[in-house]
Amino acid sequence: MAPSLAQSSVGMPAKPASRPGSAPGEPSRHPASAPLPPQRPASRPSAGDGSAARGYAAPAPAGPSPGTQHPSPGTQHPSPGTQHPTHPGPATNGHGSAAFSPDPSLSWSAPMAPGGPPGAGRPVVSFGQPEGYDEQARPRPLGLRIRPRVAVAAACVVLGLGLIGGAVTGSWLIGDTGDGTTQDTFAAAGSLWHSVPVDQLFPPTVTGRGAGPGGADRTWTRIAVAPDTGCANAFDPLLRKALSTVGCDRLLRATYIDATQSYVTTVGLLFTTADATAMRSLDARFTKEDLDRRTDLMPRPYAAKGTPAAGFGDEQRASWTVSVLTDAPVVVYAVSGWADDRTVDEPEPARQAMESGDTTAVAQAGLGHEARGLADRVERSLRKNVGSSTEQPS
Repeated sequence: MAPSLAQSSVGMPAKPASRPGSAPGEPSRHPASAPLPPQRPASRPSAGDGSAARGYAAPAPAGPSPGTQHPSPGTQHPSPGTQHPTHPGPATNGHGSAAFSPDPSLSWSAPMAPGGPPGAGRPVVSFGQPEGYDEQARPRPLGLRIRPRVAVAAACVVLGLGLIGGAVTGSWLIGDTGDGTTQDTFAAAGSLWHSVPVDQLFPPTVTGRGAGPGGADRTWTRIAVAPDTGCANAFDPLLRKALSTVGCDRLLRATYIDATQSYVTTVGLLFTTADATAMRSLDARFTKEDLDRRTDLMPRPYAAKGTPAAGFGDEQRASWTVSVLTDAPVVVYAVSGWADDRTVDEPEPARQAMESGDTTAVAQAGLGHEARGLADRVERSLRKNVGSSTEQPS
């Protein structure tokens, strides 16, 4: 028996047997420690050994076999060293019929191309990245990104329309249309002293809901109306001096008593000769210098004879308030005291007497609320009459 190649080659590793039907150039699965000798092409397997059916490509035979068709003239032959494609022809099964042979290049286990990077012979497959992600990193269609932007744009449009509509509505409510209506209103307010009945400026009965201490309701009844006069002897000297910067056109006054007939209050409307700029300047001065808090700048009451306020003089003044309007040439004021003609040593401005925690006799009696509450209601009546006088006829 002749010795085998492995037995005759001393010191050389045995040559691994090539797998039938393997593609030429396929690297060995078990690398050797030394380079292997050149490998001869394996013989073409028979049609019935199943190699073609398993998808393996067999090497071409060394020479043409009988019955093989030669290429026609002009057909380009591959150059020496060019690797033939690994697509086998139609394979037959053991009975001579054609058998399906899968393409190795379409298989995930296709061999790597000789000399190329790993996976060069495999098909390139790419996975599409989702178009977007939500807050929890979940994929979502890109179209969902547009909807919030559209919603924000719509909200901006609605907000803009709301602001424009609000500005128009506000201008309509205050009578400011930007075409001189404000100036007309200011001028109309200055002429109310001779065009509006006294009962509209000083109503016979004034109701003050929530005007008393702790939000209690108040009701005042008019007991006297002074004739329209100038401003002489109507204010303390320093207050008259401060008001002289806006002039004095007419002064209207009325005295009221509360429902319990415990307090008397004189309320007045000073119609000035100043314009809007001068009224704003005077208002700023009162605010900056606290002129409405000084006891030497107080208005004087109207003590009508034969009324419960007959003894209401300078010594009986308990609380007062002065308000300079900037949208009308008018100064509204009020001064209150006890109806029993008692004197007051330390009068308090209404703003101070209305503060929570004030325990003085003036504050506890609510005389600050009397002065402030009645002045506010008369001011509202004035504004209502100004609005009626500026309405356009229909």
